[in-house]
Amino acid sequence: MAKQVWKPATLLSPLPAALVTCGTVEEPNVLTIAWTGIINSSPAMTYISVRPERWSHHLIAESGEFVINVTTDSLVRAADFCGVRSGKDTDKFAEMKLTALPASKVSAPILAQSPISLECKVTEVKHLGSHDMFIAEIVAIQVDDKYIDEDGRLDLRKAGVMFYSHGEYFAQGKKIGQMGYSVKKKRAKNPKLAKKKESK
Repeated sequence: MAKQVWKPATLLSPLPAALVTCGTVEEPNVLTIAWTGIINSSPAMTYISVRPERWSHHLIAESGEFVINVTTDSLVRAADFCGVRSGKDTDKFAEMKLTALPASKVSAPILAQSPISLECKVTEVKHLGSHDMFIAEIVAIQVDDKYIDEDGRLDLRKAGVMFYSHGEYFAQGKKIGQMGYSVKKKRAKNPKLAKKKESK
C-alpha cells in the first residue's frame, strides 16, 4: 500500500473543537481550541495550546485560569465564529447569544449552553513556537443534569458532541464499541435455556 509523507501539524484527527472561556463573568471572552486533551489522570490534568497573538492568550496568562466547554452540534456555528473572530474587538458572547455563568472554583465563566465544563488552573506554560501550551489542573467539572442517566452515569450521546477534522466539523457518530470489549470473555451459554430453545 502506497503512502505519502505529509506535514505533521494537523494530521492527528478528529479533534475536539472546544469552546474555551476566560476573563470573568462580567467581561467574558471565548475562543475555539482544537489543541487540547487530557494528559494525566491523578491529578486530572489537561492543556490548551494558544497562539500568543490571540486576545485570549493574555487573559489566560494573567489570570492563570480558563474553562474548557465541550462543544455540541448546536454550538457548531458559535465554535466556528469564536475561532475566527477576536475578542479584542468583538463581543463574541453577544454575537452568538451565548450565556456566561459563574464557575465554582475559577474566575473564568462556564458556558451555559455546554453539557460539560472543565474548570482549570494553569500550573505551567510551555513556549513551543507557534503556540504556548497552558498545562492546567482540572479543579472542578460541571455537568448538565439532563446528560446523567438513571444509573448516575454520563451519557453524552444525546448531546451531539461535535468534532473537527481538517477544516470541517462533524457530529458524534454511532457507538461501535466500549473500553475493554476486545478482551472481554464471552458469557457461557446457559444449557437449560439452550434446551428450551431446542424443544420449541
